[in-house]
Amino acid sequence: MKTKIITLIAIFFSIALHGQDINQKVDSLLALMTLQEKIGQMTLGAKAAVESSGLEDIQTYFLGSVLGSVGSTPEPNTVDSWVASYNNMQEKATTTRLGIPLLYGVDAFHGHSFLYGAVIFPHSIGLGCTRNTELVEACARITALEVRATGPEWTLGPCIAVPQNEFWGRTYEGYSESTELVDSLGKAAILGYQSDSLGSNNYLLACAKHFVGDGGTENGIDQGNTILSEEKLRDIHLPPYISAIDAGIGSIMISYSSWNDDKLHGHKELITDLLKNELGFKGFVISDMKGIDQLNGNFKTAVKTAINAGIDMAMQWENYVEFIEVLTQLVNEEQVSMDRIDDAVRCILTIKFKMGLFENHTADLSLKDTVGCDSHREVAAQAVRESLVLLKNDGILPLSKNQNKVLVAGSKANYVGAMCGGWTITWQGGLGNITPGTTVYEAVKDMVGTEKVVFTANYNQIPDANYAIVVVGEEPYAEGQGDIDHTNGSGFVLSWWEVQMIQNIKNKGIPMVVVLLSGRPLDIREELELSNAFIAAWLPGTEGGTGIADIIFGNFAPKGKLSHIWPKSFQDVPMNVSDDNTGKEALFPFGYGLTFEVGVSELPENRPDIKIYPNPFSNTTTIEYTLK
Repeated sequence: MKTKIITLIAIFFSIALHGQDINQKVDSLLALMTLQEKIGQMTLGAKAAVESSGLEDIQTYFLGSVLGSVGSTPEPNTVDSWVASYNNMQEKATTTRLGIPLLYGVDAFHGHSFLYGAVIFPHSIGLGCTRNTELVEACARITALEVRATGPEWTLGPCIAVPQNEFWGRTYEGYSESTELVDSLGKAAILGYQSDSLGSNNYLLACAKHFVGDGGTENGIDQGNTILSEEKLRDIHLPPYISAIDAGIGSIMISYSSWNDDKLHGHKELITDLLKNELGFKGFVISDMKGIDQLNGNFKTAVKTAINAGIDMAMQWENYVEFIEVLTQLVNEEQVSMDRIDDAVRCILTIKFKMGLFENHTADLSLKDTVGCDSHREVAAQAVRESLVLLKNDGILPLSKNQNKVLVAGSKANYVGAMCGGWTITWQGGLGNITPGTTVYEAVKDMVGTEKVVFTANYNQIPDANYAIVVVGEEPYAEGQGDIDHTNGSGFVLSWWEVQMIQNIKNKGIPMVVVLLSGRPLDIREELELSNAFIAAWLPGTEGGTGIADIIFGNFAPKGKLSHIWPKSFQDVPMNVSDDNTGKEALFPFGYGLTFEVGVSELPENRPDIKIYPNPFSNTTTIEYTLK
């Protein structure tokens, strides 16, 4: 009988909404909601924690949102399992008294990266080197399709931070140290995820993060303190949010970091006065995972501060019940007003109505075959080719495919996980073949023939070869686990065994191309000197091998241009286009990138995008331009 009554209420409510505009629908729904239902809409729980209740917490606490990526991937990690999880949770939510569907979020900002078999695109630092807004939008659009194939309709991306210090472990999540470049590419990604209308089919709600100044923390310490004047904060870190709002962004996440010692999660002047009132943001503001808990005082005081500061939705992970209970107490004690609660819930419900969630909250099974499909992988390979930055070429590139023997060296040449970096299958990522893709070793074999390729991961065992392709770089990391110690630069250089690999190949007289996999510029002076050609490949994703081989063997000309100044050593960090870099030395300038000619008999005339660099590694000049 209880289920029948709930169903009837939901049906009557649906009929009552017919013909109303979105504002009227929101007002009508708000008028019917209890305090418990409203606070439920303001609460996000981790999928794993919600599942531990047998999904009953969705109905008991009227939860409004869940996050299903970090620590919450289904078993087995397949499209079908994701679909089942999503549909089951939505069924629980839509059989509550008012039938309000969930917002189901994932961390999908370089592909649907927690799903085994999805296409993984280059991390944002690499996409920044493409300068290609259309390509960035296409990558986001494909990500949206692959996510929607599994059900979720919300991604916690893009990151529109403007990283100012390479010691920061999240440097690779930002497109560039240049505000202008982050601005343009961030907007392109938002349009790719959301389109220009939140109601479009098979798009995602995007979430711009992390508001504001997270890329400028002192010494690059994750979740640290950004020490800047308001003028500088507005000049460097705010413009991408203005463009995000112009593009129709539906959600914005607050940063763990502080601005001049004040935690952003409790900063009313920035969240309410600036973001909502001055900039006119009408979506909802969400906390980062348990970011509210980091505010000074006990948890009750922290919740009061954060909600009154303007946070609309709390990502409380496993302690969502405590949050609900505490916020209920605060409202009953009039420490948080009902007006503030209604304002927050109105923002959330408005987005849900705009997205069409009340009408469409089941996974689209027709999209299943798009996940990891060849056409998606080709776009990812294009993103790799355009993101690679050729830092050195003494004339060795492009390599001929008609060699007797090509040596591929370094364990990272045979690991998909090394190319994908963090936020892939698991939070920190992993080195091995954690998801389907094409390694450099596999791609080289495909390019020149298996019989012509030898491989070694042992620096003491270097086979004879005409040429060597050596893949080195950072091991996967995410967030603060990737921070570099600013006092000694530990982690700003390659491992000794990788340097030894390069040295031993050089000692054997084998000409070599070094490929660097990294989430940021590193101190590569020694490796650069030993190599004949050097490619910064960033974290290129599952199609990294294909894109890298395409460039090395001349199927395409390199196009990538540095999205960061490349410091010479750790003592020269930070260096930025917005800084006075007096007394510091760059190894390569912002925008640097060499190329070579592929199928072009002469240079086009009257091309303003052409740049001519002196090649410091030969007696020639190198011409950089986009092939038309």
